[in-house]
Amino acid sequence: MSMTDPVGDLLTRIRNGQRANKSAVMSPSSKLRANVLEVLKREGYIRGYETEVVRKGLSQLRIELKYHDGSPVIRHIQRVSKPGRRVYSKIRDLPSVYNGLGISILSTPQGVMSDNEARAANVGGEVICEVF
Repeated sequence: MSMTDPVGDLLTRIRNGQRANKSAVMSPSSKLRANVLEVLKREGYIRGYETEVVRKGLSQLRIELKYHDGSPVIRHIQRVSKPGRRVYSKIRDLPSVYNGLGISILSTPQGVMSDNEARAANVGGEVICEVF
């Protein structure tokens, strides 16, 4: 069965793993998922991730979740742009998440980046998700 929203599935796996106090979660691998995880790692929301080969032609991402004093670092993670309704934003119209305490992850022509990096590069794009 095919998956209609792979990024939404990734965010749900992270959310469920943190609610269950897991140290790591597994997710099918793709370039977009890896790019989103790279942004989360750069911003300090996850410890890291690595690609594990299950068999030839099939790999998975192992995501190391991050906790601070027993509570998850990610308090809120939500998909903004969905397959049924894409959300695009110019850089000057991009709202801040929790007054700048959180980040938005954007897919831009220059790659997947956080809203702060997009403002510095002065590019807009599709708003993938919000993290706080």
